[in-house]
Amino acid sequence: MSEPPRKRSPIQVRPVTPADAGAWLRMRCALWPEGSETEHRDEIERFFAGQLRDPLATLAALNAAGDPVGFAELSIRSYAEDCVTDRVAYLEGWYVATDARRQGIGGALVRAAEEWARAQGCTEFASDALIDNAVSAAAHRALGFDETVQLRCFRKDITPRE
Repeated sequence: MSEPPRKRSPIQVRPVTPADAGAWLRMRCALWPEGSETEHRDEIERFFAGQLRDPLATLAALNAAGDPVGFAELSIRSYAEDCVTDRVAYLEGWYVATDARRQGIGGALVRAAEEWARAQGCTEFASDALIDNAVSAAAHRALGFDETVQLRCFRKDITPRE
């Protein structure tokens, strides 16, 4: 017997505030574990001080209790793969806490991000996901994103020889 669908709770999406910093930090560390907590904290502090170029905006998704359970970091890029304009709204980071998933929070964040993008005069909205992140790819497709390219990036250390 399958489980009954979860009841959807009211979701509020709004720009992050300094009061959200702790929750945003925890979620950033979960999304990007390769960065240190100190690096993420510094970026959040610089964001609120207006010292970061990207993200330009960050949205927080709140559950019915008013607790942040997701975020979307947004920028505007002059180029994004397969986009035709030189002003593309970009979903730089998108995260929903594990226990809050499958409740429409990710979709609410993306819809609010699209509204932010339109208000910035953008007509295209782009994003990316790691090539092996099937969950993210499926979530993007479910919200109307079209997959355009798959890309592998390479790096080579060429420090001077002694």
